[in-house]
Amino acid sequence: MTPVAESLYLILLGLAAGFFFYNAQRLVEYLQLGRPDERTDHPLVRARNLISIGILQSKILRDPLAGAMHALVFWGFIVLTVGSVEILIQGVAPAFSYAVLLPAWLYSAYVISQKLFALFVLGAVAWLFYRRLVIRPKRLQGDKLEQWDALLILSMIAALMITLILMNGFGPVAAPVDWHDAMWWTHVLILLTFLNYLPYSKHLHVITSLPNVYLSNTSGPGTVGAMRPMDLEAEGVEQFGASDVKDLPWKNLLDGYSCTECGRCTAACPANLTGKVLSPRKIVINVRERLLEYGGMPTGLIHGEGEHAPDARLLDGYISEEELWQCTSCRACVQECPVSIDQLDTIMELRRNLVLMESRFPAEVQPAFQSLERNGTPWAFNAADRGQWAEGLAIHTMAELSAQGRRPEVLFWVGCAGSFDARAKKITVAFARIMQAAGIDFAILGQEEKCNGDPARRMGNEYLYQMLAKENIGTLNAYGVQTVVTICPHCFHQLGNEYPQLGGHYEVIHHSQYIERLMAEGRVPLSDDNRDERTFTYHDSCYLGRYNNIYDAPRRVLPVVNLVEPTRNKSRGLCCGAGGGRMWMEETQGKRINIERTQELLATGAEAIATACPFCMTMISDGVKANESPVPVYDIAEVVASRLSAGV
Repeated sequence: MTPVAESLYLILLGLAAGFFFYNAQRLVEYLQLGRPDERTDHPLVRARNLISIGILQSKILRDPLAGAMHALVFWGFIVLTVGSVEILIQGVAPAFSYAVLLPAWLYSAYVISQKLFALFVLGAVAWLFYRRLVIRPKRLQGDKLEQWDALLILSMIAALMITLILMNGFGPVAAPVDWHDAMWWTHVLILLTFLNYLPYSKHLHVITSLPNVYLSNTSGPGTVGAMRPMDLEAEGVEQFGASDVKDLPWKNLLDGYSCTECGRCTAACPANLTGKVLSPRKIVINVRERLLEYGGMPTGLIHGEGEHAPDARLLDGYISEEELWQCTSCRACVQECPVSIDQLDTIMELRRNLVLMESRFPAEVQPAFQSLERNGTPWAFNAADRGQWAEGLAIHTMAELSAQGRRPEVLFWVGCAGSFDARAKKITVAFARIMQAAGIDFAILGQEEKCNGDPARRMGNEYLYQMLAKENIGTLNAYGVQTVVTICPHCFHQLGNEYPQLGGHYEVIHHSQYIERLMAEGRVPLSDDNRDERTFTYHDSCYLGRYNNIYDAPRRVLPVVNLVEPTRNKSRGLCCGAGGGRMWMEETQGKRINIERTQELLATGAEAIATACPFCMTMISDGVKANESPVPVYDIAEVVASRLSAGV
C-alpha cells in the first residue's frame, strides 16, 4: 500500500470510528433517560442464558428453517469478525497476519473457517432474500421503509461475503495482487459503511442483542413473569407506571434497540391473530421511535421546560389505550422473542399509568374493581359464602384447627372461581376428594380467604392488588402456613412468585404437581375397573406453562389411554383469552380468542378436553357451546377423581 493510500485509509478509519463511537455514546445517553433498573444479579444464570439464547440461538432455532438461516448469519459474523480485525489492521501494517501469532495448524483452520463461513453466510443471505421477496411471510410485511432497510442490510452482508471470497481467492488459487487490493478496499469501505449504518437501522440489534439477552429477566434471573415491585408509599414519587419513555426502566428502552422486527411476537399474540390491533412488535418499535424522538430534543424540552415543550408522548402519541387493554398477559410474545425482549413488561407499566395516574380503564372492569375492594372477589358474591362448597365434606378451616391447637400439613387455597363459580366448584370438590383419598391432612381458609389480587394487578390497579395481597399474607403468616396447594394457576403464580415481593414466602404447589407427587408415592387409590377409553386433548394454561414451565405434570396425571395434542401446544399453546383481566372484559374486535382456541382443540378429533385452570375451563366450555359441540370439558382433577376406587 502506498503512503498516500495508507494515509487515506487512516483518515477513513478515524472518521468511521469517530462517527460510530459518537452514535454509540448518543444511544447510551438516551438509555440513561429511563428509570434505574437492577440487572447485575444472578450472573451465572445470566451467563447461561447468554450462551444458550444468545450464542447458541436456542430461541431463534424454534423456527427450524428461517431460524437456521439467521443462526448461520449470526455464527458467521462471530467467526468472520475475527478476520475483519485482521483485515483492518492490515490497512496500517500490510505485512500483519495471524500467521505470526498462531501455530501453523491453527492458522490453517482459521483460513479455512473464513472461507467456509463466508460461503455459508452468502447462502443463508440468498435464502433470506428469497424469503422476503418471494415467500413474503405475513409477519415480515412491514412498511416500505422497513422493507428497504432489510434489503439494504442483506445486500451489504452479501457484498461483504463476495468481496471477502474474491479478495482471498478460492481454494488453492490466490487472487492477483491488483484484484486483491481492489477487493480489499471495497470490503473495507462496505464494512465501515455497514458499521455506521447500524445505529440508524433496525439492525442495531446486531450490536445490542447479546447484551440484551444477558440483562434480560425473561429466562431465569429473578422470577419469570413476575410484575415489577412498586412502592406506593415511597416519598417524592410522582409517577406510577409509565406514560412516556422517561418513565420506563432503561432495560425496556434497550429492548427497543434490540428488536429485530422479526414479528415472531406478533405472530404468536392471541389478540393479533384473532384480528385485533395489538401488535407486540409495534409496541417495542414505538418505544424505540419515541426514545429517538425524545432523546433528540433539547434538554429543556426533555424536562418539560419552556413554551414549546411538545405534548406528544409514548402513551396516546404512539400507543393507544385500545392496544394495551387487548393484551391477555399470556407471555407468548416474550416466549418467542429470539433476543429476550419483554414486551409484556412495557404493556403492564403503561396499564399501571392508565389506572393509577389517569383513572382510564374499560367501563366493564369497574364492577370487578368494586367487588374486589368490597367482597375480596372480582365477582359480586358474598364473602361469607366462600366456603359453602365444602359443606358435608368434613373439611376443616384453618380457624377451626387453630382453635384445637393443630396445624394441617397443607393449606388448600381454593381461589375465587373454585369457591363461587358453579362449574369450578366441581373441580374443587374433585381435588378435595383426591386429597382425602390420599390421606392428606389439609384445611381451607373459608371466608378468611380473599382474591389473590392477580386480576387487579394485571389490570393496572396496583393499589387494590397490594391491599388484597397484604391482607392474605397477614392471614397466612398468622396461621404459620408453609405449604399451599391450589387448583388455580393464577393463584399459584401470584402466591408463589409475586407475594415474596411483599413478604409472603411459601411453598406453593399447583394441583397437577401435587397429584403427580401423590401418584408417584402410591397414595392415590385408582381403580382399573373404570378405565377411561376416550381420546383426550389437553389445553395448556399460560400461567402454568409459559409462566412456570409446567407442561408435563398435567399430562402425566391424566389416567387416560389416548392423548392427542392440538397444533399449538406446550410453550406454543394458544391462550384461552381470560388472562390479564380479560375475563372481565368484552372482546369487541375480531374473533373471540376462546373460540379460536376451542376450534383448535376440537380439530384434534378428541372425544374430551382436559384443562388445569378454572379460567381456562370457563373459556373453553363457552367455546364448545358456541361451536355447538357435544365434546365435554374436564379438569384433570375431575378425570383423576372419576378413577378413584369405590368407597373412597
